[in-house]
Amino acid sequence: MTAPRPEPRWQVMVERALFAARWLVVPFYAALLLALLMLFVVFARTLLAYLPKLLALDVDTVILATLALIDIALVANLVVIVVLASYEMMVSRIDTDAERPGWMGALGFGDVKLKLFSSIVAISGIQLLKLFMGLDGPNPPAETTLFWLVVVHVTFVVSTLLSALSEWISSQAKGRK
Repeated sequence: MTAPRPEPRWQVMVERALFAARWLVVPFYAALLLALLMLFVVFARTLLAYLPKLLALDVDTVILATLALIDIALVANLVVIVVLASYEMMVSRIDTDAERPGWMGALGFGDVKLKLFSSIVAISGIQLLKLFMGLDGPNPPAETTLFWLVVVHVTFVVSTLLSALSEWISSQAKGRK
């Protein structure tokens, strides 16, 4: 039996450089953390804007305000999931003494993609609900605007379902191997 031939030096250097390049995505994750801070500021500002008038608010306004806050919270959760899961998938395992959420280290690219799509569907649905609640208001949206927003929402739903189906088919195929 012959010993394996050593790889050429240039190949080893290229492979090491490619492997080290994964650290180039870290600034993207840091920027997403800044976006998370921006979401927090907008969340707090939105909440603080409603608090002084709390006792005078009608039900529709409270529901719309709550939907706006849920919208921001969904996006914030999505940013956290994308940053943590992507960092662990692409860069390095996060070692922490704190309790790790169950999904950390367990999410693959397909899982993160489905969470992203599902969040987009939820956010789109909330936006539509807010518009539908405003139909009786002083500035109702135009019918064509509503039509296209529904079309976009349905497109998001279908895309999410097709992506989930694709992931399921892929997992079934891997199970047969």
